[in-house]
Formats: sequence, structure tokens, C-alpha cells
Amino acid sequence: METAGGIKILFLALASWVIATPAWAETIDISDSHGGLVAAYEAQWAELAARGVRIRMVGPCQSACTVLIGRIPRSRICVMPQARFGFHLATAPSATEILWETYPADIRTWISRHGGLSWNLLWMQAPDTYRFFRKCQERDKIMRKPLSTG
Repeated sequence: METAGGIKILFLALASWVIATPAWAETIDISDSHGGLVAAYEAQWAELAARGVRIRMVGPCQSACTVLIGRIPRSRICVMPQARFGFHLATAPSATEILWETYPADIRTWISRHGGLSWNLLWMQAPDTYRFFRKCQERDKIMRKPLSTG
């Protein structure tokens, strides 16, 4: 009787894992995101991170878009040669604080070493992007779709 109960528990555990695990990991292309409201991007990236989405950076991601650096695990972000991140001060000091605290320490160090946040965009692009993110491979092209940010 214990064996049947143990099998039932194991079956229920496996069933809940299968239901909670997506059949495939969606990949989203970021190609020309000019940013927007930090809170909106914060919520969007948190939701996408929870879904296990992968990000394929194919172009610029600037301003509030850069929140993704702190919300999506780096193992799920790849960059193409044209990928670049544009950092700057937000209009509201509280939004700048959110951006800054969201960035991992090594990204904050890179920003500081390149002049810090200002009203002008500070661009991180190749080869610097390759120090922080992996280059996209052929397999990163599977199941991709553009991100809608509006």
C-alpha cells in the first residue's frame, strides 16, 4: 500500500512539474526599443522572466528597456553584433534609482568607468557586450518573435 501511495505522490509531483514547465522556451527579439516608463518595463520584464522567456538582442535597447539586464537571467540573453544598450538618467530621480539598482554590479561598474549616467545616452555595444552576454548562435533563432512594447 505504501508503494501505491509513493507512486501516486511521485506521479502528482511529475504532473505538476510538466504543467508548470513550458513545452518550449519562447525567444523574443529586441531590435529597436527606445524605452518608456520604467515601471511598465519593470513589470513586463519581470513577467517575461517568470515565463522563462529568452531574449535575442538584435538591435538597440535604450533607456527603460535596459531594465531587462537585471530581470532576465544572463543565461537567457544573447546578443547579435548590432545589439547595443543605451543608458542614461531617467526623468524622475526615483526611476533612475530603480534603473541603477536593477543593473548587476558589473554593469554598474562598466557604466561608471565610461562616465556614469547622464542626460546623454551612454552606449554599450560590441565588443563590450560580449564581455557580459553570450553571442547568439543558430539555435537562438528558433521560436522567436518581436517584442511589443506598447
